[in-house]
Amino acid sequence: MENSIPDNFPSPSSRDNLTSGLRGKGQIKIALAIGNSRLHWGLFAGPTLEKTWDTEHLNADAVSRFSEEEKVEYLVQTVRRSIEEISAQNLLCLPATPAFCSPHKLSLVPLPLVLASVVPQQTAIWQSYPDVRIITLDHLLIGGVYPTLGIDRALAVLGAGNQFGWPVLVIDAGTALTFTGADVNRYLVGGAILPGLGLQLSSLGKNTAALPLISLPENLPHRWATDTAGAIQSGVVYTTVAGVRDFIEDWRCLFPDSKIALTGGDRTLLLKYLTAVFPQTASSDLIDAPEAIFWGISLLSVDC
Repeated sequence: MENSIPDNFPSPSSRDNLTSGLRGKGQIKIALAIGNSRLHWGLFAGPTLEKTWDTEHLNADAVSRFSEEEKVEYLVQTVRRSIEEISAQNLLCLPATPAFCSPHKLSLVPLPLVLASVVPQQTAIWQSYPDVRIITLDHLLIGGVYPTLGIDRALAVLGAGNQFGWPVLVIDAGTALTFTGADVNRYLVGGAILPGLGLQLSSLGKNTAALPLISLPENLPHRWATDTAGAIQSGVVYTTVAGVRDFIEDWRCLFPDSKIALTGGDRTLLLKYLTAVFPQTASSDLIDAPEAIFWGISLLSVDC
Protein backbone atom coordinates (compact mmCIF):
# COMPACT_ATOMS: atom_id res chain seq x y z
CA MET A 1 0.00 0.00 0.00
CA GLU A 2 1.26 3.44 -0.87
CA ASN A 3 2.00 5.53 2.20
CA SER A 4 3.96 8.47 0.89
CA ILE A 5 3.15 12.17 1.26
CA PRO A 6 4.38 14.08 -1.78
CA ASP A 7 4.76 17.87 -1.98
CA ASN A 8 1.46 19.42 -0.94
CA PHE A 9 0.06 15.89 -1.30
CA PRO A 10 -0.95 16.18 -4.99
CA SER A 11 -3.22 13.45 -6.30
CA PRO A 12 -2.28 11.11 -9.15
CA SER A 13 -3.00 12.42 -12.65
CA SER A 14 -5.51 9.61 -13.21
CA ARG A 15 -7.84 11.37 -10.77
CA ASP A 16 -7.82 14.73 -12.58
CA ASN A 17 -11.37 14.16 -13.85
CA LEU A 18 -12.65 14.30 -10.27
CA THR A 19 -11.61 17.89 -9.76
CA SER A 20 -12.25 19.42 -13.17
CA GLY A 21 -14.82 21.75 -11.64
CA LEU A 22 -12.26 23.23 -9.27
CA ARG A 23 -9.21 23.48 -11.52
CA GLY A 24 -8.96 27.18 -10.90
CA LYS A 25 -8.45 26.53 -7.22
CA GLY A 26 -6.43 23.32 -7.40
CA GLN A 27 -7.12 19.65 -7.01
CA ILE A 28 -9.24 18.35 -4.18
CA LYS A 29 -7.59 16.40 -1.39
CA ILE A 30 -9.09 15.14 1.84
CA ALA A 31 -7.34 15.19 5.21
CA LEU A 32 -8.62 13.01 8.02
CA ALA A 33 -7.44 13.56 11.58
CA ILE A 34 -8.72 10.77 13.80
CA GLY A 35 -9.15 11.95 17.36
CA ASN A 36 -10.09 10.03 20.46
CA SER A 37 -13.79 10.82 20.08
CA ARG A 38 -14.46 11.81 16.46
CA LEU A 39 -13.23 11.89 12.89
CA HIS A 40 -12.06 15.39 11.93
CA TRP A 41 -12.21 16.10 8.19
CA GLY A 42 -10.56 18.79 6.11
CA LEU A 43 -11.14 19.44 2.42
CA PHE A 44 -8.35 21.14 0.48
CA ALA A 45 -8.53 22.72 -2.97
CA GLY A 46 -4.85 22.90 -3.78
CA PRO A 47 -3.12 24.31 -0.71
CA THR A 48 -6.28 26.07 0.50
CA LEU A 49 -8.32 24.57 3.32
CA GLU A 50 -11.89 25.00 2.12
CA LYS A 51 -13.88 23.40 4.93
CA THR A 52 -13.61 21.29 8.08
CA TRP A 53 -16.25 19.12 9.73
CA ASP A 54 -16.58 16.22 12.18
CA THR A 55 -18.24 12.81 12.08
CA GLU A 56 -18.41 9.78 14.36
CA HIS A 57 -15.83 6.98 14.46
CA LEU A 58 -16.50 4.04 12.17
CA ASN A 59 -17.85 0.87 13.77
CA ALA A 60 -14.77 -1.35 13.86
CA ASP A 61 -16.74 -4.53 14.57
CA ALA A 62 -19.02 -3.99 11.60
CA VAL A 63 -16.16 -3.13 9.25
CA SER A 64 -14.24 -6.23 10.33
CA ARG A 65 -16.97 -8.42 8.81
CA PHE A 66 -16.48 -6.93 5.34
CA SER A 67 -14.38 -8.58 2.68
CA GLU A 68 -11.40 -6.51 1.58
CA GLU A 69 -13.23 -5.44 -1.56
CA GLU A 70 -16.31 -4.45 0.44
CA LYS A 71 -14.15 -2.56 2.92
CA VAL A 72 -12.50 -0.54 0.16
CA GLU A 73 -15.88 0.34 -1.35
CA TYR A 74 -17.27 1.26 2.06
CA LEU A 75 -14.36 3.58 2.88
CA VAL A 76 -14.46 5.33 -0.48
CA GLN A 77 -18.19 5.85 -0.16
CA THR A 78 -17.77 7.06 3.43
CA VAL A 79 -15.43 9.82 2.27
CA ARG A 80 -17.71 10.87 -0.57
CA ARG A 81 -20.86 10.67 1.49
CA SER A 82 -19.30 12.85 4.17
CA ILE A 83 -18.42 15.48 1.58
CA GLU A 84 -21.85 15.32 -0.02
CA GLU A 85 -23.60 15.80 3.32
CA ILE A 86 -21.63 18.98 3.96
CA SER A 87 -22.40 20.16 0.44
CA ALA A 88 -26.11 19.44 0.93
CA GLN A 89 -26.07 21.68 4.01
CA ASN A 90 -24.81 24.54 1.81
CA LEU A 91 -21.58 24.56 3.76
CA LEU A 92 -19.46 23.70 0.77
CA CYS A 93 -19.75 24.25 -2.97
CA LEU A 94 -18.72 21.25 -5.07
CA PRO A 95 -18.58 21.21 -8.85
CA ALA A 96 -21.62 19.84 -10.67
CA THR A 97 -19.71 17.23 -12.66
CA PRO A 98 -20.54 13.56 -13.27
CA ALA A 99 -17.71 12.58 -10.94
CA PHE A 100 -19.55 14.17 -8.06
CA CYS A 101 -23.02 13.12 -9.13
CA SER A 102 -22.61 9.48 -10.08
CA PRO A 103 -22.29 6.99 -7.20
CA HIS A 104 -20.76 4.49 -9.63
CA LYS A 105 -17.96 6.86 -10.60
CA LEU A 106 -17.46 7.91 -7.02
CA SER A 107 -16.77 4.33 -6.04
CA LEU A 108 -14.32 3.80 -8.90
CA VAL A 109 -12.08 6.82 -8.42
CA PRO A 110 -11.27 7.64 -4.78
CA LEU A 111 -10.09 11.04 -3.69
CA PRO A 112 -6.57 11.09 -2.20
CA LEU A 113 -6.70 10.84 1.60
CA VAL A 114 -4.05 12.10 4.04
CA LEU A 115 -4.44 10.45 7.44
CA ALA A 116 -3.24 11.39 10.91
CA SER A 117 -4.56 9.26 13.75
CA VAL A 118 -4.18 8.72 17.49
CA VAL A 119 -6.59 5.74 17.55
CA PRO A 120 -4.89 2.53 16.33
CA GLN A 121 -8.15 0.64 15.80
CA GLN A 122 -9.48 3.37 13.52
CA THR A 123 -6.11 3.66 11.76
CA ALA A 124 -6.23 -0.04 10.92
CA ILE A 125 -9.60 0.42 9.21
CA TRP A 126 -8.45 3.31 7.04
CA GLN A 127 -5.28 1.54 5.94
CA SER A 128 -7.52 -0.28 3.47
CA TYR A 129 -8.43 2.96 1.71
CA PRO A 130 -6.97 2.71 -1.83
CA ASP A 131 -5.16 6.08 -1.92
CA VAL A 132 -4.09 6.85 1.63
CA ARG A 133 -0.97 8.58 2.95
CA ILE A 134 -0.39 8.08 6.66
CA ILE A 135 1.43 10.83 8.53
CA THR A 136 3.99 9.93 11.20
CA LEU A 137 6.30 12.01 13.37
CA ASP A 138 9.17 11.38 10.96
CA HIS A 139 7.48 13.64 8.42
CA LEU A 140 7.29 16.72 10.65
CA LEU A 141 9.94 19.42 10.64
CA ILE A 142 10.02 19.90 14.40
CA GLY A 143 12.99 19.20 16.62
CA GLY A 144 12.91 17.40 19.95
CA VAL A 145 9.94 15.12 19.28
CA TYR A 146 9.83 11.86 21.20
CA PRO A 147 8.45 8.53 19.93
CA THR A 148 5.20 8.59 21.93
CA LEU A 149 4.28 12.19 21.14
CA GLY A 150 0.77 12.25 19.70
CA ILE A 151 0.70 13.09 16.01
CA ASP A 152 -2.26 15.40 16.67
CA ARG A 153 -0.23 17.47 19.14
CA ALA A 154 2.75 17.62 16.83
CA LEU A 155 0.72 18.68 13.80
CA ALA A 156 -1.19 21.31 15.77
CA VAL A 157 1.95 22.96 17.14
CA LEU A 158 3.55 22.86 13.68
CA GLY A 159 0.49 24.43 12.10
CA ALA A 160 0.05 27.10 14.78
CA GLY A 161 3.74 27.97 14.76
CA ASN A 162 3.76 28.41 11.01
CA GLN A 163 0.53 30.43 11.11
CA PHE A 164 1.28 32.73 14.04
CA GLY A 165 5.05 32.57 14.48
CA TRP A 166 7.46 30.88 16.86
CA PRO A 167 7.62 30.29 19.81
CA VAL A 168 4.09 29.00 20.24
CA LEU A 169 1.99 27.16 22.81
CA VAL A 170 -1.01 25.10 21.69
CA ILE A 171 -3.74 24.22 24.18
CA ASP A 172 -5.97 21.48 22.79
CA ALA A 173 -9.24 21.22 24.68
CA GLY A 174 -10.46 17.90 23.33
CA THR A 175 -11.12 14.53 24.93
CA ALA A 176 -7.76 15.05 26.57
CA LEU A 177 -6.62 18.54 27.52
CA THR A 178 -3.07 18.97 26.26
CA PHE A 179 -0.39 21.65 26.30
CA THR A 180 2.31 21.56 23.63
CA GLY A 181 4.98 24.23 23.27
CA ALA A 182 7.85 24.85 20.87
CA ASP A 183 10.53 27.54 20.85
CA VAL A 184 11.72 29.98 18.22
CA ASN A 185 13.84 27.26 16.62
CA ARG A 186 10.80 25.00 16.10
CA TYR A 187 12.14 22.74 18.83
CA LEU A 188 9.71 21.04 21.17
CA VAL A 189 9.98 22.47 24.67
CA GLY A 190 7.48 20.02 26.11
CA GLY A 191 3.94 19.87 27.38
CA ALA A 192 1.39 18.14 29.56
CA ILE A 193 -1.72 15.98 29.31
CA LEU A 194 -4.74 15.67 31.58
CA PRO A 195 -8.33 14.49 31.13
CA GLY A 196 -10.45 16.98 29.22
CA LEU A 197 -13.45 18.72 30.74
CA GLY A 198 -15.97 16.26 29.33
CA LEU A 199 -13.86 13.23 30.18
CA GLN A 200 -13.59 14.34 33.81
CA LEU A 201 -17.35 14.63 34.05
CA SER A 202 -18.03 11.30 32.35
CA SER A 203 -15.42 9.55 34.48
CA LEU A 204 -17.18 10.57 37.66
CA GLY A 205 -20.57 9.58 36.26
CA LYS A 206 -19.43 6.16 35.01
CA ASN A 207 -17.06 5.14 37.80
CA THR A 208 -18.87 6.18 40.95
CA ALA A 209 -21.98 4.65 42.47
CA ALA A 210 -23.88 7.77 43.45
CA LEU A 211 -22.67 10.60 41.20
CA PRO A 212 -24.74 11.49 38.14
CA LEU A 213 -23.54 11.79 34.56
CA ILE A 214 -23.82 15.48 33.69
CA SER A 215 -22.75 17.80 30.90
CA LEU A 216 -20.64 20.93 30.84
CA PRO A 217 -22.48 24.12 31.80
CA GLU A 218 -22.83 26.83 29.16
CA ASN A 219 -21.68 29.44 31.65
CA LEU A 220 -19.35 29.46 34.63
CA PRO A 221 -20.99 27.47 37.46
CA HIS A 222 -21.23 28.71 41.04
CA ARG A 223 -18.07 27.81 42.91
CA TRP A 224 -19.83 26.83 46.14
CA ALA A 225 -22.58 24.57 44.85
CA THR A 226 -25.58 23.43 46.88
CA ASP A 227 -26.40 20.32 44.84
CA THR A 228 -24.39 17.34 43.61
CA ALA A 229 -24.51 18.16 39.89
CA GLY A 230 -23.41 21.72 40.55
CA ALA A 231 -20.63 20.52 42.85
CA ILE A 232 -19.25 18.27 40.11
CA GLN A 233 -19.37 21.08 37.58
CA SER A 234 -17.70 23.45 40.01
CA GLY A 235 -14.92 21.04 40.88
CA VAL A 236 -14.11 20.13 37.30
CA VAL A 237 -14.38 23.63 35.83
CA TYR A 238 -12.60 25.65 38.51
CA THR A 239 -9.70 23.25 39.02
CA THR A 240 -9.19 22.83 35.27
CA VAL A 241 -9.30 26.57 34.62
CA ALA A 242 -6.83 27.19 37.44
CA GLY A 243 -4.49 24.61 35.94
CA VAL A 244 -4.77 26.14 32.47
CA ARG A 245 -3.98 29.57 33.85
CA ASP A 246 -0.95 28.21 35.69
CA PHE A 247 0.45 26.65 32.52
CA ILE A 248 -0.19 29.82 30.51
CA GLU A 249 1.51 32.06 33.05
CA ASP A 250 4.50 29.75 33.34
CA TRP A 251 4.86 29.63 29.55
CA ARG A 252 4.74 33.41 29.38
CA CYS A 253 7.55 33.60 31.91
CA LEU A 254 9.64 31.41 29.60
CA PHE A 255 8.53 33.04 26.35
CA PRO A 256 6.99 36.49 26.96
CA ASP A 257 6.36 37.14 23.25
CA SER A 258 4.89 33.74 22.43
CA LYS A 259 1.54 33.26 20.78
CA ILE A 260 -0.91 30.92 22.51
CA ALA A 261 -3.43 29.05 20.38
CA LEU A 262 -6.59 27.25 21.51
CA THR A 263 -7.95 24.31 19.55
CA GLY A 264 -10.22 21.31 20.22
CA GLY A 265 -13.95 20.88 20.60
CA ASP A 266 -14.20 22.41 24.10
CA ARG A 267 -11.98 25.41 23.37
CA THR A 268 -14.88 27.92 23.27
CA LEU A 269 -16.24 26.83 26.64
CA LEU A 270 -12.77 26.73 28.14
CA LEU A 271 -12.09 30.28 26.98
CA LYS A 272 -15.45 31.41 28.36
CA TYR A 273 -14.65 29.90 31.76
CA LEU A 274 -11.13 31.29 31.73
CA THR A 275 -12.38 34.76 30.83
CA ALA A 276 -14.87 34.72 33.69
CA VAL A 277 -12.37 33.60 36.34
CA PHE A 278 -9.08 35.06 35.08
CA PRO A 279 -9.95 37.85 32.63
CA GLN A 280 -6.41 39.20 32.47
CA THR A 281 -5.01 35.83 31.44
CA ALA A 282 -7.75 35.27 28.86
CA SER A 283 -7.42 38.72 27.31
CA SER A 284 -3.71 38.41 26.61
CA ASP A 285 -3.63 37.38 22.97
CA LEU A 286 -5.15 33.92 23.20
CA ILE A 287 -5.92 32.90 19.62
CA ASP A 288 -8.84 30.75 18.46
CA ALA A 289 -7.28 28.10 16.20
CA PRO A 290 -9.75 25.26 15.50
CA GLU A 291 -7.96 24.35 12.26
CA ALA A 292 -4.42 24.12 13.68
CA ILE A 293 -3.99 20.42 12.93
CA PHE A 294 -4.99 20.95 9.29
CA TRP A 295 -2.57 23.87 8.98
CA GLY A 296 0.09 21.41 10.04
CA ILE A 297 -1.03 18.82 7.51
CA SER A 298 -0.93 21.40 4.71
CA LEU A 299 2.79 22.02 5.37
CA LEU A 300 3.92 18.48 4.76
CA SER A 301 6.26 18.31 1.79
CA VAL A 302 8.28 15.12 2.29
CA ASP A 303 7.94 11.61 0.97
CA CYS A 304 7.35 8.87 3.52
